[in-house]
Amino acid sequence: MPSRYAPAHDVTSLYDKDGWKLRWYFQGGLNLVSETNLFWDFASVYAPDAKFNSDQTWLEGYVKPGIGFDKTFADGNVFYGKLSGVASRTWGTDAFDARNKGAVTLEEAYLGFRTTNQPTTFDVSLGPRELQLGSGMLIANGGTSGFDRGALKFGPRKAWKQAAIARVKNGRQTITGYFIEPNELPSNDGNNQLAGSDVRYDTPEGDFVGFTYVNVLRSSSPYIRAAAGGLGEPTIIPDGRDHLNAINLYFNATGHSGAVRNWFVTGDLAYEWNNRINMSAWAARAQIGHNFADLPWTPTLSYTFKIFSGDDPTTPKLERFDPLYYEGSPGAWATGSKSSMVFINSNLRALELALAVQPSKKDALTLRYAYINVDKLASPIQFGQATRLVSTPSGFNLIAGVTKPHLSDDIFLEYNHVFSQNVFLTAGVSASFPGAGIKAAFPDKSPPIWSGAFVNVVVNY
Repeated sequence: MPSRYAPAHDVTSLYDKDGWKLRWYFQGGLNLVSETNLFWDFASVYAPDAKFNSDQTWLEGYVKPGIGFDKTFADGNVFYGKLSGVASRTWGTDAFDARNKGAVTLEEAYLGFRTTNQPTTFDVSLGPRELQLGSGMLIANGGTSGFDRGALKFGPRKAWKQAAIARVKNGRQTITGYFIEPNELPSNDGNNQLAGSDVRYDTPEGDFVGFTYVNVLRSSSPYIRAAAGGLGEPTIIPDGRDHLNAINLYFNATGHSGAVRNWFVTGDLAYEWNNRINMSAWAARAQIGHNFADLPWTPTLSYTFKIFSGDDPTTPKLERFDPLYYEGSPGAWATGSKSSMVFINSNLRALELALAVQPSKKDALTLRYAYINVDKLASPIQFGQATRLVSTPSGFNLIAGVTKPHLSDDIFLEYNHVFSQNVFLTAGVSASFPGAGIKAAFPDKSPPIWSGAFVNVVVNY
C-alpha cells in the first residue's frame, strides 16, 4: 500500500527509466477583451477617413503544446532538449484593427548539454528558446504576437527564432554568452541579430546584481530623429538600429532582518550608443517597496520611477532610447496599462504606485497607478504619428510629439484566482485619463477617457 506521504505522480511524465526522462508540456488560454475609446479616439482626429472603430470587443486564445527530454549520464552530466509550438487566434477585431487573424508557429526547438557535480558547471544550448537577462529591461520577449498572428493581449510567443546560449556557473556567479534572433512578424521583419554577454551574482536569500552587454550585429529597423528645434517633420534613419551597443546594470535587494526587514529595492541603469549615427541614449528605473507581512492580507506597497531618454531637438545627437525586446507585462516594464499600447519605453518619464493584497491563498488583488510624462517636448514619442500643425505667436509650425509634458494617468485593477496549481483566472479593469499633452493634440475637442476590461483563463503544465 503506497504511503500517504509519497510524492504525487507527475501527470506530464511519459517515460522515466535508465537516466532517460520524457515529458509533455501544455499551455493555453482564452481571453475576452473589451476596449472603449481606444487610444483616446485619436483616429477620429488624425485618420478620420480610416473609419477606425475605437470601441472593440474580441476573444483571443492560444495553445502551446510541447515535448521535452533529458538524459542523465553516470557522471551526472545531462543531455537535454525541447520542441514546442504556438497556435493562436483572435475572433473579432482587436485594438490594432486586426480581424479574425491567427497563425501556427514554431516556438522552442533546442538541444543542450550541461555539466553537474563540479565546482564550475557549463550549460550550452542551440536552437530557438526563451532567454531573459536581468529584469527584462532589454532582453526578454523574443517573439511577436498580435496582428497577423492573433492573441494580441496574451502575447504567447516568448522564444527567440534562433538562439545559441552558453553559461558558466561557479558558486553563485553566472556568466552567459548569447547569440539571438527575434521571432518577428513576417510583415515587419527588421532582420535583427544580437549577441552579447551577461554577468550575474545571486545571493542565498534571492538577491542579485548583474551586468548585461548587447551588440546588434545587424538590423534594418529604422530610427526616428526629431526635427531641428522641434519644428518640422521628423526624420527617418534607415537601418538605425544596426550596430547599436547597449549596457544594463541591474540589481535587486530585500531586507531580511532588523529595521529593513521586508523592504525591497530594485534598480536598472542602461546606456546605449551607436557611433555610426551619432547616437547616445539612456534609461533608468528605481523601485522601493515594503511587504507588510504581519497585517491581514499581507499588503505590498511599491513606488517606482522610470525614465527613458527622448531625442533632444536642440542637439545634433540622437538621444532617443531604444527599448529593444523588453518584458511588457504590468509588473515588469510596461509603462501604464492602456498607455503601454501607445508609448513604447522611449521619450518617457513615469511615476508608478502599486498596492497588492492577498485575501486568501488563492486570491490576489493588485491596484496600479501610473503618472506618465514625456521626457522631451516636440520630439517623437512613438514613431512620429500625430505630426501636425500647431499655432504659435509666429504663425503655424509643424511638430511631432507634444507641447506639454503630461501624457496620461493610468489606473489598473487586477484580480487573480488560482483554481489549482495548473489553472488560473485573471480579470482586470483599467482606464487612461489623457493629460495636458494629449489634450493639446486635439485641436477642436477634448479627448475621452480610454477604458477597458478583460477576463481570461490559462492552463499551464
